[in-house]
Amino acid sequence: MDDATRTEIEAAAFRRLRQHLMQDRPDVQNIDLMNLAGFCRNCLSRWYQEAAAERGVEMSKDEARETYYGMPYEEWKAQQPEADQAKQDAFRTAFTENVAKHGEPG
Repeated sequence: MDDATRTEIEAAAFRRLRQHLMQDRPDVQNIDLMNLAGFCRNCLSRWYQEAAAERGVEMSKDEARETYYGMPYEEWKAQQPEADQAKQDAFRTAFTENVAKHGEPG
């Protein structure tokens, strides 16, 4: 497989993952994803921002989130139910183990 084809396939897989998380399963909260998988939609938007920067495209955190969420992040976040205390406690551990230890912002 040539590099261009591999890149196209990887991009298609990313788009399908985004569709799954944003359209097929919007009921799964970011906190659930982080607690179970060690990443969430915000991580995906940050990775998008980092990939853009590697290619010389300047993009703020808010711009990357709006691109990923398809709306301003605060608008999307307002639609989400409040996480209970147990989920919040588990999140602190998951965030520390999966994001903070790598020196990446939340």
